[in-house]
Amino acid sequence: MTDDLRHPRFARAYPRVDASRAKVGGAANRDELLAGASGRVLELGAGHGPNFAHYPASVTEVVAIEPEPTLRALAVSAAASAPVPVKVRAGVAERLDLDDASFDVAVVSLVLCSVRDPVRALAELRRVLRPGGELRYYEHVRATTRRKAAFQRYADVIWPYVAAGCHVSRPTGELIASSGFTVRRERRFDFPPSRLPNPAKPHLIGLAVRD
Repeated sequence: MTDDLRHPRFARAYPRVDASRAKVGGAANRDELLAGASGRVLELGAGHGPNFAHYPASVTEVVAIEPEPTLRALAVSAAASAPVPVKVRAGVAERLDLDDASFDVAVVSLVLCSVRDPVRALAELRRVLRPGGELRYYEHVRATTRRKAAFQRYADVIWPYVAAGCHVSRPTGELIASSGFTVRRERRFDFPPSRLPNPAKPHLIGLAVRD
C-alpha cells in the first residue's frame, strides 16, 4: 500500500461538484460539523481542503491527510488561506504515520465511504485520539429503508468505479458505534436537496468520543 491513491479525473471534477453543493447547504453542514472543535485536529481524507475555512479559532493545528496527489496539491493551496494552521500530508487511512493519543479531535468528511477498509481506518483514528477525544463525522451512509438500501446496493456495482472507490451502501454510523466510540449526537438527513434519485443522498453528521 502506497501513500498515493491516484484518481485524476475524479480529483479534477470533485471541487466543482463540492462548490455547487456548498451553495445549497454543504457549507452550513461543514460549519455544523466543526462548531466547537478545539485543540489539535487530525483531518482524514481532506480532499481539496473544503473544511479548512470552517475551523474555529479554538483549533490550534490541523494535520490534514490526503492520499490523492491532485487533491492534495489543491489542499496545500487552501491551507495557505485557512484561519488556523494547517499542515497537509500524504497518507492512507489504514496506516497513519502518527503517534498514539496525539490528537484532541479527528475529522472525517465524506471519506469513510471510499477508504479500502473502514474498520481498520476507524481503529487508526481511535489509536491517534487521546482518551475522550472527539470523532466528528459528516458522511453519506446506507439508507434506513429497505427500498432505498436496495437501490444503493445496486448502485454500488458501478458507483465505486466512477467515484474514486466511493461506496454508497456502507453502514458508516453503525461502524463508528462499534469501533470503540460512544456517539454523543447524530443527525440524519438527505442531501443535496433534490427530487432526483441519488443513492448518495442519506447523510449523517455526528460527534462520538473515544472510549
